[in-house]
Amino acid sequence: MSLEWRGAAVEPGSGVPSATTWQDVDVPGRPVKFAGDDAVAYRTEFADPREADDEHAVLVLEGVFAHARVWLNGAELAEHDAYFDPLRVSLPVEDENELVVECRAPEDRFGGIYDTDRVPQNASVPGIWWGATIETHPDPYVESLSVAPRVGNGEPTVAVEATVVTDQPLDDRMTLSIRPEGDVRGGGMMNRAAVETDPGRVTVTHDVEVRDGSLWWPHDLGDQPRYALRAKLDDSERTTVTGLRSVDYDEDGLLVNGERVAARGVNLTDATEADVERAVRANANLVRAHAHVLSPEVYEACDEQGVLVWQDLPLTGPGEFDVERGQNLAERLLRARRNRPSLAAVSVHDDPTPDLGEGLGTGAVDRLRYRWRAWRASYDRGPVDSVADVVSEVPTFPVVGPAGIGPDAATIYPGWTFGEAGDVDWLCDRFDLGDVVAEFGAGALAADDPADETDFDAERHAARVGSGVDESQDYQADVLGTVAERLRLRGTNVLAAYALRDVGDAGMGVLARDGSEKTAFDRLAAAYQPVQGVLSDPTPGESDVVVIHDRPSPATVTVEWDVDGEREQEELKVGAYGRVDVTTISLSAGDAVTIAVATDDGVAHNEYRI
Repeated sequence: MSLEWRGAAVEPGSGVPSATTWQDVDVPGRPVKFAGDDAVAYRTEFADPREADDEHAVLVLEGVFAHARVWLNGAELAEHDAYFDPLRVSLPVEDENELVVECRAPEDRFGGIYDTDRVPQNASVPGIWWGATIETHPDPYVESLSVAPRVGNGEPTVAVEATVVTDQPLDDRMTLSIRPEGDVRGGGMMNRAAVETDPGRVTVTHDVEVRDGSLWWPHDLGDQPRYALRAKLDDSERTTVTGLRSVDYDEDGLLVNGERVAARGVNLTDATEADVERAVRANANLVRAHAHVLSPEVYEACDEQGVLVWQDLPLTGPGEFDVERGQNLAERLLRARRNRPSLAAVSVHDDPTPDLGEGLGTGAVDRLRYRWRAWRASYDRGPVDSVADVVSEVPTFPVVGPAGIGPDAATIYPGWTFGEAGDVDWLCDRFDLGDVVAEFGAGALAADDPADETDFDAERHAARVGSGVDESQDYQADVLGTVAERLRLRGTNVLAAYALRDVGDAGMGVLARDGSEKTAFDRLAAAYQPVQGVLSDPTPGESDVVVIHDRPSPATVTVEWDVDGEREQEELKVGAYGRVDVTTISLSAGDAVTIAVATDDGVAHNEYRI
């Protein structure tokens, strides 16, 4: 049922919000006219939507940011406090109805990136961001359906939790069926589960086996088959889609379906569906949802295109937080996204302490100061571990932060906040970092005179680079390429550049706000090629030519390197996830170096200006 909405900025109170003037607004959406307001009310009127066989009317809101209350005909029906958790409200409708939803800015630590200055105000408008519908149902009906794939020994299964609502005592059986979508191997299966309850709400759990099922893989390792799971009870049914996969993390790194994945990623800030395809073009097989939860549409794009999601809880910045609230949100987050085969990892607390490199330069004294700051840094990880303990279905990297606090995933910015790009090796060696890197990168201009510098440190940029779009983007490209290649040479299991796309006219993205490419995009894409030739040290002097082979099977490759027109070539064998030193070459300032690696899948090129 489509609705016409009006909105107004309001003062939050205990009763139904009122306003002198209501303006037409698009719902779902983030009305720019309310950017910066702390509370916005949305109002609509509708007639009884039920038809002859319907007994229930249900309001379904998705992406209700951040805290909300709902009134129907002057009576308060519900409160809500997690935008990623769909809000379902049973509506005691009359012939004519007035529905009001009041959305308020975050009232606790869990606003995540949308409660910071790292995104513009028009991205954080209190509102109904993703969906607003009124459903009608017979009695009884299937209210919600949560499913999770289980892949291990034996045939894959799908764990099902189906919530049923009924006005009458119920003794019946629910039909659970699963079938492949599209051209996918594996036949459909059907099970039946008992539903016995008094009037009210009950959750039915059942495991559905998938015989001869096809597994879901990241895009660089295989296909992305998916299965539709349907729950039917009398005249009511609900369907959701999932993929069959397992995700683990051990000393070998990230494992999908028991196979190692060399995870190469980018951070997303305020993500759109188009960003997923952009990440794939950058040769990323993973995106990190930086201190926010991706919308269902973005998750759907990740499922379709085989991109893993490293999902943060919306908690960022120094400060204590309510552990019980964090545990509740983590459980709800997993329930809301557990059907997504792309969901690969969860983090709890992002940037819990300040960046150690703030205000430092590139000299030996600056290294000493960095070490002193790391030695003095402290963080009580007990609360965050308590939250992470409730997550059992995917790996967790609870603490994302700098050296000195023992992070599970490191944020390192050599060449931007501290030192030079090549200092990444010193940072990782000195502070035992590098297995999982959540952030690295540098900022760059996307326009000559940026009017909006959200999430961009203009003062640091001026000290590092100076001015000028070309110089700025060249510097960013050099930093990202150098750090990405060094981390891959070190065998980093999971790495994610910060960030994919700017939110202003300048920023940390390898893409401008409109999606156009900065110079760093191609440089990162080259560094992220699964099979690539790199220089171990692209500075004047001697450097090894190294082949990185992040594929699960051995291969024979042909490597060609060209230094200022002097070209040589060699054929060699490289093992699964192998690193091979091909040769050592001498480099001088100003040299142009090109490396090409030919495999059965094509040719990867990499270029350097020494």
